[in-house]
Amino acid sequence: MINSKKILIFLGVLCLFAAVYYMISLMNDDSVVLGKSKNLTVGSVKYQQSYNANEEISKSRRNIITETVKLVSPAVVGINVIEIQQYRDPYGSFFDDPFFRQFFGDRRTRSREVKELGSGYIISPDGYIVTNDHVAGQATEIKVTLTDGNTYDAKLIGSDQVSDIALLKIDGKNLPFMKFGNSDDIIIGEWVIALGNPFGLFEINNQPTVTVGVISALGMNLEPINDRYYLNMIQTDAAINGGNSGGPLVNSLGEIIGMNTLIFTAGTQGNIGLGFAIPINKIKQIVDVLKVKGKIERDFEIGMKIQSIDETIAKYYDLKQTRGVIVTKIYPGTPAEKAGILVGDIILKIEDFQIINDNTIFGVFYEFRTGQKIDLLILRDDKEIHKKMVLERKK
Repeated sequence: MINSKKILIFLGVLCLFAAVYYMISLMNDDSVVLGKSKNLTVGSVKYQQSYNANEEISKSRRNIITETVKLVSPAVVGINVIEIQQYRDPYGSFFDDPFFRQFFGDRRTRSREVKELGSGYIISPDGYIVTNDHVAGQATEIKVTLTDGNTYDAKLIGSDQVSDIALLKIDGKNLPFMKFGNSDDIIIGEWVIALGNPFGLFEINNQPTVTVGVISALGMNLEPINDRYYLNMIQTDAAINGGNSGGPLVNSLGEIIGMNTLIFTAGTQGNIGLGFAIPINKIKQIVDVLKVKGKIERDFEIGMKIQSIDETIAKYYDLKQTRGVIVTKIYPGTPAEKAGILVGDIILKIEDFQIINDNTIFGVFYEFRTGQKIDLLILRDDKEIHKKMVLERKK
């Protein structure tokens, strides 16, 4: 007969050894040490469990957006300019007489020095900088401030009012610069970052202001402003305010895809979620020419008169919409006549650009260069036909 007392003693000793072994195993397990981690397996997925909450929270705050901002910010610059503007003297009419002008001069128009600010971005290590024409195109003095606090005198290499693009140059070496993206590969809804110098805030700590949003729309054709034409624009809801003009719009990979240029304010002073940027592919084409020639030559002729289509014209031609322009006159010996365009033709499209009205078509023609052959989609006798036009130099 088994002694029950001996069994109980044996079981007690066994439990004691098990407890000691368990305690030793816990002491050797790194997972009980604060700040270290252990791997847990749930199903086929491995998770890392951390006991240092502050460290993990800090890590989780760093994402592709914050890393992109850190990467591209050094290539963003603040721009301060001085330009001479002409304005009409409100009291000039009192002196609008030859008798008074011989004593007081012509006071109908006067000049004044105006200080403006904007944004820009470096595109090469030797100091080429891109901004808007309306920021620096008419400047007599340009100062550029980098994120390291250094300020440079900038030279205006060239500017194009039509496309609202200007190219500057500072003397520098091994400067941080932006990497070009591809604006033909933009995805509606993808994250974008707008950087710049709104309201001159760059001057406070030599750092660009950052706003984040998405691509809202592409291919936006806007009405011209002061002989500047904004076609095929990128729309974003990333906040853009006064002073952001000329700053970069970058994707989440840190590639510049556009230049912040316009906002719609709906009567307010600030951003309402409607910002527009010039596509980088267009900027690259303009900049390449400005580097060599300093300007964009558009000395070609068209040779026709056109008119926007109103409701009356649409009704007469039995058109379903008022988009497009109607040709009202063709001049002999011009590209329009040589292309076979006739009075009464309705131009609906030029290359990939939809024609909305007469303002749009002028901007579209300015997208091209002397000597180019362009395709026009025309409505004639209720049929759509294509005509090829060569943009010949003016005689």
